[in-house]
Amino acid sequence: MKKASKRKKKADPRQVAYARFMFIAAIFGFWFVGIGVRLVHLQVSQSDWLRERAIDQRQDTKKTKLLRGTIYDRDEHPLAMSIRVSTLYADPTEIDDVDRAAKAIAKILKLDQKAVAKDLREGREAKKRYVPIAKKLEDDQVRAVNKELYDPDIKKADEPRYAGFHWVDDQKRTYPYRELAAQVIGFSDAADEGQAGIERSQDELLHGAIIKKLQERDRLGRVYDETVFERERPGDVVLTISTSLQYKTEKALADGVAAANARSGMAVVMDPKTGEILAMANYPTFDPNSIRDAVPANFKNNVVQSAYSPGSVFKLVTYSSGLEKNLFSPSDMIDAGNGTIEVAKHTFRDSHNVGSVTYSEALAHSSNVCAIKTGLRVGKEDFYSTLKKLGFGSKTGIDLPAETAGIVRSPEKWNGDSLASMSIGYEIGVTALQMTSAFATIANNGIRVQPHVIKQIRKDGASPTGPQLAENTRVVSEETARELREMLKQVVLTGTGRRAQLDGYTAAGKTGTAWKFNADTKRVDPTKYISSFIGMAPADSPQVVIAVVMDEPRTGARDGGMVSAPVFKNIAEQILPELGVERDGTPAKNAAVAEIVPETPADPSLLPVSDDESPKPSADPKPKKAAPAVRKEVPEDRTAKTEKKKTDASKKKT
Repeated sequence: MKKASKRKKKADPRQVAYARFMFIAAIFGFWFVGIGVRLVHLQVSQSDWLRERAIDQRQDTKKTKLLRGTIYDRDEHPLAMSIRVSTLYADPTEIDDVDRAAKAIAKILKLDQKAVAKDLREGREAKKRYVPIAKKLEDDQVRAVNKELYDPDIKKADEPRYAGFHWVDDQKRTYPYRELAAQVIGFSDAADEGQAGIERSQDELLHGAIIKKLQERDRLGRVYDETVFERERPGDVVLTISTSLQYKTEKALADGVAAANARSGMAVVMDPKTGEILAMANYPTFDPNSIRDAVPANFKNNVVQSAYSPGSVFKLVTYSSGLEKNLFSPSDMIDAGNGTIEVAKHTFRDSHNVGSVTYSEALAHSSNVCAIKTGLRVGKEDFYSTLKKLGFGSKTGIDLPAETAGIVRSPEKWNGDSLASMSIGYEIGVTALQMTSAFATIANNGIRVQPHVIKQIRKDGASPTGPQLAENTRVVSEETARELREMLKQVVLTGTGRRAQLDGYTAAGKTGTAWKFNADTKRVDPTKYISSFIGMAPADSPQVVIAVVMDEPRTGARDGGMVSAPVFKNIAEQILPELGVERDGTPAKNAAVAEIVPETPADPSLLPVSDDESPKPSADPKPKKAAPAVRKEVPEDRTAKTEKKKTDASKKKT
């Protein structure tokens, strides 16, 4: 019985093996089910996220911006160009010791350690991957940072070899000639967006395209494959400006503004035959390399963006319209009477009575009375037609941004004295470029050409192209232009523009002096002037037209003949030889010019009397009685005056 009991207690080895097998199979079954569920979850629910993570680890998309296009002068000197730089940034999520990293960076780049540490901490809390540390560093600075930040224990595929810090390619705009032609060239911001001048008007062409690079990396971060996606490359712009002529123009203008203690000044040099702007200057100016230090008001290109009352230079329109209608010839006589004329109950005056003179002499001495009489003979419609043909009231179309059309009212909106006022350059707003263009039309035998500052546009893989210009238009006849140039020549030889006489060259031009309009009082301000001189040289076959406009000269005599004509002379005598223009005149002597100091008009509401209307400044701010008009003459002028009387007497007898 005992033996039988022992046999029953003995386990069946096959059953044991089976049980163990099933147990292990169950474990593997549950394990496979768990793995399967996990795989299904990963493949179905998280497949997109995992794919992105895998690509992110294996692939790297790198964007590089092509350098912004270059702006050249007419002689291929770079006026604005971009250079490669680098920006150092931090990935705070990769930095373990923020204070240590901030201390290292601050020491090298001479930054505020506390500010850097604060930025890094805030970036880490916000889980930012990009915190800029130092922007637009050049190659030597980059090498210095890489050297100082080198940590042999850090294994990275990129520099600097310091945990959490990386470089990103960037570019920096630089202007090699600093302030030269700053308002014409303009500037672009840190985002490569043009903000003013050519940088703005040609931003689409100059803007640096972005190159996209898709890089395949191994587990160590090494690039083994790269695909490049590239857009159209930026283009370049060649200007009509000459750096040499621009420098000489700017220097002469700055000297003139300083001598007259003026608020500001403008100058333009234009080729009347082609419309090319050889120089365009504004003073004061700015350095586009240091925009943060510049005065924003100086960014404005007043030559094309500011309108002003031109004064007597606008008599160009008056006399050209009269000549075109054959109302007179330059040698015909006109009587200024007693030096006053009343139109629509408004009395206009001359600073001194010129009496009976030729039309050439009337323009030379800038008689308002004679100009008004001429304008009234021309009539509203023809006067308006001429000024519109000369481009006033319309944009010139120059390839610069924010150009203003000026202010010209239609004849039906004129007052009874408007034609008289406009005949001497009031009740109208013009730009310095519009006035330059008008004089260039006369210099170009009556044919108006569109002013432009772009000479050539260059695109990658394409032939250079010129600007799209309007067709040339005839404004006045060749005879009218020739006769008017003769009259303008007399302004320089014997009239208010004698300080514009050139050494070895003949010149023709016109002075202008206008009281500024006060927007607060709605009247002209007799204490503030716009003084100008616009001329051409050589007089018979002009190669250049030069305009000089001074805003609020405050020292000495402030008329256009005193403050602007000498600047014209300074510019012309420097640039004409450089342009290879042959001399057509005699060497100039120190021209003896009569200094006229007229009395201040008793009624400030009257328009200024002429170019020579320049009240003598007084050091005493208290009002004094007006001094009588005085003509100071040197012996040479006295002789010239006697000869003039003999000539006038001879003409009267004839």
